[in-house]
Amino acid sequence: MQFDTELIHAAYDHNDHNRALMPPIYQNSMFAMHEIGEKIPFKYSRLANPTRKILEDTIATLEKGTHGFAFASGVAGIDVIFRTFLQPNDTLVAVSDIYGGSYDLLTQVYASWGVNVIFADLTQPEKLDEIFAQHQVKMLWLETPSNPLLRLVDIQTLAKKAKAHGALVGVDNTFATPYLQNPLTMGCDIVFHSATKYLGGHSDVLIGVAAVNDEKLANSLNNMLIMTGAIAAPMDCWLVLRGIKTLAVRMERHCQNARELAIRLQQHPAIEKVFYPALPEHEHHELAKRQMRDFGGVVSVYLKNDTLEAANIVIKNMKLIHMASSLGGVESLVNHSYTQSHSGMSPEIKEGLGIRKGLLRFSVGIENIENIYQDIANALAYLD
Repeated sequence: MQFDTELIHAAYDHNDHNRALMPPIYQNSMFAMHEIGEKIPFKYSRLANPTRKILEDTIATLEKGTHGFAFASGVAGIDVIFRTFLQPNDTLVAVSDIYGGSYDLLTQVYASWGVNVIFADLTQPEKLDEIFAQHQVKMLWLETPSNPLLRLVDIQTLAKKAKAHGALVGVDNTFATPYLQNPLTMGCDIVFHSATKYLGGHSDVLIGVAAVNDEKLANSLNNMLIMTGAIAAPMDCWLVLRGIKTLAVRMERHCQNARELAIRLQQHPAIEKVFYPALPEHEHHELAKRQMRDFGGVVSVYLKNDTLEAANIVIKNMKLIHMASSLGGVESLVNHSYTQSHSGMSPEIKEGLGIRKGLLRFSVGIENIENIYQDIANALAYLD
């Protein structure tokens, strides 16, 4: 079955649900038992829920895994993953240009708990060899393309190196989605998504999902999910199931619009640099061509006027595109990463990562590209 078709039909049999063509919302906290010790698949919705199970099976299928999981939010999912496999004195290596929420969780919670957290620039895979030579690493956490500067790492090469040293490998695949890449097929153990973004696709739900292809890992994750109660609610699961059905057509348009926007913004006199993997000038363009099936729906730019004031002028003067904290919806959005997604980082760390005051991250929606570009161009004109 082709991916576009799997999105609509995977992991759901209407015959199991009174022939309902769309997955029902089982808004139940508990299910009736007929006798003591009765073995039924659903008893209490913290343990399992039919709507959540459909989503979990769907994400497992789409990511070429065997087991899926649905969490109350993206950060809740990352927390469950880390909490399942990390203990005090363990070492986790994460890419340095990581999502701000993951950075905050690692630095403010796990480092305080006694986990040794190492942030590293892994765009050069040999950097990981140096770390393994000095540390016993429990987990490698990747994010590619990264947020917000869309840097890539070589998943297959890094996973192979980590496995040779007995480390688990997890990947935040939020920006790529299963439409663009499948890390489990590249040697990773865990693939994670903030389904709040592209999988949901309509900016109306908070939820995280993950998939694995190992029974032991799955049992450990499921136990932690149940014990911590970080489960996704039935309605939220249903919203993501609905969103997934249109993922292919949405991602095709996101990618198409993002590519065209990146090309146009390269020519704009107010823009210093455009970050988008489809551009031949992008530092990881060749890796993106090899590792991904397209280049994604996020475009980031440096303004020539690298100030908060300039960034704010652009943000305030866009009419179609609004400033918001997230991404991946059908509507175009802008994020000021310095003060929003990566606000928890110190100015020194942000500067080292290239997260400047004049950086704007565009989540390019599925509107007409002429309207998207004109709205940005009109706002940029106020910088003159």
